[in-house]
Amino acid sequence: MDFVLILGGVIVFFVLIFVLIYNSLIQQRMRVDNAWSQIDVQLKKRFDLVPNLVETVKGYAKHEKELLTDITKARAAMANAGTMNEKAKADNMLSSTLKSLFAVVENYPQLKANENFLMLQEELSGIEEKIAYSRQFYNDSVLTYNTAIATIPTSIIAGMFGFAAKEFFKTEGEERKNVKVKF
Repeated sequence: MDFVLILGGVIVFFVLIFVLIYNSLIQQRMRVDNAWSQIDVQLKKRFDLVPNLVETVKGYAKHEKELLTDITKARAAMANAGTMNEKAKADNMLSSTLKSLFAVVENYPQLKANENFLMLQEELSGIEEKIAYSRQFYNDSVLTYNTAIATIPTSIIAGMFGFAAKEFFKTEGEERKNVKVKF
């Protein structure tokens, strides 16, 4: 009788451990998905704000057409991005182009003083900071999740239920270089 109770207790203990580990993996995977969604929210907000900024600048900087065209292309790439990797590349391209835009604005003192432009620039700067924070939070969440599914004993349960490692948000190629501003 004592043996049955001890065996039952051991089985309950292992089932409890199994459930706790499984639930922890689910929570971490959901945290990663939520972190990616937060990046998406900020990218959408920026995507919606960029046309207003471009229209404001157009009136002052007609001869900077190439830059404005690049911004439009980057925004279109963002709209057409489907995968996490495509969104990351489009986001990096748009960020780089916007940096160039703000550098061009330095040549137009009347534009810098324009209330609408200042408001848009401030809003866009805030969004860029939120995007950077969201990327960092996403990568931190991915690190925690990937570590959990790679370490014992959670790796055993992760393998049994098909938990797969997530990709980090990366900056590649040209986006890693310093932005050079030429006038």
